[in-house]
Amino acid sequence: MARTTGSHAGITGPRVRQAALRLFAQRGYAAVSMRAIAAEVGVQAGALYNYTPDKQSLLFDLMRAHMEDLLTQTSDAQGDPLVRLKDFVSFHIRYHADRPDEVFIAYMELRNLEPENFTRIEALRRTYEDQLERILCDGAAAGVFRVSDPKIVTLAIIAMLTGVNTWFREGGRLSLDEVVAQYWDMVRKAVGAA
Repeated sequence: MARTTGSHAGITGPRVRQAALRLFAQRGYAAVSMRAIAAEVGVQAGALYNYTPDKQSLLFDLMRAHMEDLLTQTSDAQGDPLVRLKDFVSFHIRYHADRPDEVFIAYMELRNLEPENFTRIEALRRTYEDQLERILCDGAAAGVFRVSDPKIVTLAIIAMLTGVNTWFREGGRLSLDEVVAQYWDMVRKAVGAA
């Protein structure tokens, strides 16, 4: 059978990734076959292997791209820990609100990564978490925050902020700015900041 029009790496490769992203987010990684991805893209199933070695590689690439993009857009600035924490809260919510499918996959499909891939994604996640933990440690050392275990508080804050994606919808009762403001107030209180 002839290749589908436009079926070349520069066009089809990104379409394969977008279809996988959408289908993994809608149905879950385990329920999506390479055949389903191919049908979504409009190519034969065998043609997918021109763009990815296998479904596991596709999942890993999607997660890695999300985490690397997240890390390139974060700021690990120095200065006032309260300002840095407020900036972190705002950035995290806004960044993730724009990428619901990527966020869902990055957090919910970890269980489907092979051990080596899991280790690599976890290292990227730790790099991001470490930025928040440094803010909390700096704030505690300066007497600005009252946190007894910065690691646990880090994980709790990230879970809380990421949870916004499960319920926030543009055009809903609250604007994104209002959500950011309310979550900042909760985080500020959680770390004992004035």
